[in-house]
Amino acid sequence: MDASLNWLNRCLDRAVSADEAERYLTQAGLPLESVTPLPGGDVRLDVEVTSNRGDCLAHVGLAREIAACGGIGFKRDTLDEPTRTGDAADSLKLHNQCPDACPLFTAQVIRGVSVGPSPEWLVTLLEAVGQRSINNVVDVTNFLTLHFGQPAHVFDLHKLAGNALVIRFARDGERLTTLDGKDRRLRPSDLVVADADRAQSLAGIIGGFDSQVADGTTDVVLEAACWDPVTIRTTVRCLNIRTDASHRFERGVDARTVEFPARFAAAMIVELAGGELLGGSGDGILADGPPQSEPIVIDLRPSRCRAIIGVDYTPDEIVALLTPLEIEAERADADLLRCTIPAFRLDLTREVDLIEEVARTGGFDRIDMAASLPIRITHPQESERNLREIATTLTGLGFYETVTISFISPDRAGPFLDPSLTTIEVDDERRRAEPTLRPSVLPSLLACRKANQDARVSVPGGVRLFETAAVFAQTEPGRSREQQMLTMLMDVPGVGAGKRATPGDVQHAVRLLRGAIESLVRGLAGPDTRLAFAVAAPTRACWDQHVFAAVHIEDGAIGELGLIADETTRAYDLAVPVVGAELSLEALLELRPSRARVRDLPAFPGIERDLSVVVPDSVAWEDVRRTVHEAGVDRLDDVSFVGVYRGQQVPAGRKSLTLRLSFRDPARTLQHDEVDPQVAVVVAALESSFDAKLRA
Repeated sequence: MDASLNWLNRCLDRAVSADEAERYLTQAGLPLESVTPLPGGDVRLDVEVTSNRGDCLAHVGLAREIAACGGIGFKRDTLDEPTRTGDAADSLKLHNQCPDACPLFTAQVIRGVSVGPSPEWLVTLLEAVGQRSINNVVDVTNFLTLHFGQPAHVFDLHKLAGNALVIRFARDGERLTTLDGKDRRLRPSDLVVADADRAQSLAGIIGGFDSQVADGTTDVVLEAACWDPVTIRTTVRCLNIRTDASHRFERGVDARTVEFPARFAAAMIVELAGGELLGGSGDGILADGPPQSEPIVIDLRPSRCRAIIGVDYTPDEIVALLTPLEIEAERADADLLRCTIPAFRLDLTREVDLIEEVARTGGFDRIDMAASLPIRITHPQESERNLREIATTLTGLGFYETVTISFISPDRAGPFLDPSLTTIEVDDERRRAEPTLRPSVLPSLLACRKANQDARVSVPGGVRLFETAAVFAQTEPGRSREQQMLTMLMDVPGVGAGKRATPGDVQHAVRLLRGAIESLVRGLAGPDTRLAFAVAAPTRACWDQHVFAAVHIEDGAIGELGLIADETTRAYDLAVPVVGAELSLEALLELRPSRARVRDLPAFPGIERDLSVVVPDSVAWEDVRRTVHEAGVDRLDDVSFVGVYRGQQVPAGRKSLTLRLSFRDPARTLQHDEVDPQVAVVVAALESSFDAKLRA
């Protein structure tokens, strides 16, 4: 923000030099970009104001910071309000139809003004900060913006149809010519101040050309309001228009701070342009908006302040440092200050914010620089440990991590969107080609795979990719849903470019991907975790309807895996088939490994028996494994999957499943004839459960 040194000194008991102003503002966290001497002895200060300090986009706010950091008296503005006559409500009707977007709208009517040049002192102040003087009425509103940080606007009363001001959203396609002479087409998301017929200004941004104050104006309406920052920011970006007013409203103006500047501006207009200020039941100010919020009260502990800053500030010293900032601090007990936050400080919401205020105004130079820093080694957060474990496991299995952009085109999003959801679109010229927030990371990985294909990247076993990122969708209009997902994509190995994968090739790829998920989950949660893959029907068009499964941990679903549909791979012009998986990252990060148990290595050898049983195609390995364990087999140490076979020797609709049974006795060496009855128990259990036939 450009500030005038002379203007700042009008707000201080003692004039400061440019060097002093720079020192105190820098201490306050408001460094200067440049210092420019001006004719007449003034100095222009280009102050860097952070986005959370909207109160410092005004000379009053900057002067308050200088006073607090420099121990200088701060002059508060006084109001000598002129006598009000008549009733403003008889001349103007006010209707605030959007209280959420406009927490407070005020209007004052002044009749019989004489529009003309501004006095020299006002012209000099405005020119010192790069503003051009327009006339004595409009200049008051510019003074108000730069002095108090409260933008305002004046309308010519006789140019308002129906003598009314209505705060509403624009009608789709409604036109408005703004003060810069541009004809703008409005959208329903644009908030306007309208008369009885049409829009007369863009709320909180810029006034309208048709209702502006000109040389012949005699009766004016002075508007001062506050607006929802998001609503203002949306219109600013869509219409590509930025003004001093929008710059301030985007950062927040509290409704409780509007009235005094509004009265001050009305008094200035009467003083500089004459006229009669109308009164009425609301003491002359017409206002419309919901009830104003109560002041924020924050408890501050001096002991906590000392612990964080490292300076032993007493409670009385803390009160003395906060008072110049207009923060009212009262002693509640020996180690508690109850602090009431002024309305203009929207950035103060927590105890630590007040501690920062103490450090700023007290001076960072009071904080000792320690010769060494104590470091305490702590166990990493479990979520961070799991993130590292995910990356380590997958890269060890040949996957490459990707980082891709979150936007895709609407046609690419369609196949990956659940039918119960809708996509989220952004309205930004820079994202015109890809305005959709992706509902899945799979399209991004497919695009990445296509880029690797075009670059002729060849990896033994095929390209394998993974990414942890957010996906977005709407459950209903205006209700967005964001999920963190782990997404994996890998080639079907052994299938050349342009060749069609056999069912065996696809099954092999699915087993590899399943194995990667098993390694991942058991690395996160331990080897005893119950992980299941249930054949299911996909709800999204991106998956092949016949090769798809839901992934479950214990009793909860965490994701899905399967073959990417041919239509989808053709859309990305991929020459090889691919399989993919999507898992909930939140669920994976919540997994915790069980306590590790150490046991001696076995002292005696075990016996392994391989069984090949013919079972229906629908039988899942997880069901077979569970059945074997539940059969109550004596001395069974483990059961593991060996392989599956489909061929001429196996009837259609069935498969040959080979499993390995491991037996061991911890006290002696087993004999083969001792294991035979246990194998028979397993075979009987499989025959009973799955109509399994032992294959010779």
